[in-house]
Amino acid sequence: MRWRRTRRPAAAREHGSAPVWRRLLTVPTAPEAVRQVRLDTSDALTEYGIGRDTAFAGAVLLVVSELVANAVRHAGDRSPTVDVTVAVGAGQFVVGVVDQDPRLPDLSPEASGDGLRTVTDLTAAHGGTLRVEPAPHGRGKAMVARFRIPGVSRPGPSPAGTSPDVLVRRTR
Repeated sequence: MRWRRTRRPAAAREHGSAPVWRRLLTVPTAPEAVRQVRLDTSDALTEYGIGRDTAFAGAVLLVVSELVANAVRHAGDRSPTVDVTVAVGAGQFVVGVVDQDPRLPDLSPEASGDGLRTVTDLTAAHGGTLRVEPAPHGRGKAMVARFRIPGVSRPGPSPAGTSPDVLVRRTR
């Protein structure tokens, strides 16, 4: 399992208005994928210049772990693999997890379990959001967590064409 990089990470430091750095990792929907994605995402954070021991990195790692674990747990019978996208741009750090299970989870506080509630709380605590939408390729769903990168005073609006579905589509 290796990340496919689509832009140079050094460009990510510019925090420009367009996505400037993106990685895609495809993993099997198996329990060991959670650990692998967490380790690889930790490496990506370090490569981007975010310390592994920061609260921000901890939040990102917990969110990516929970989203992949949910895909393994709830979509494994319908989705042999999961695509994990990590993207940086417009002052945001974006994690997308796409599986082939079309069932969309209810993100309302009353309906979601502890894991999704934690993901929602962590993204909100870091100026971000969690969204779920149909997958860009027409089968399955995309769970997308957006975080505001610490130290970027105004991330600005995401440019046209940078919705999570487009981020995933562009890497294919």
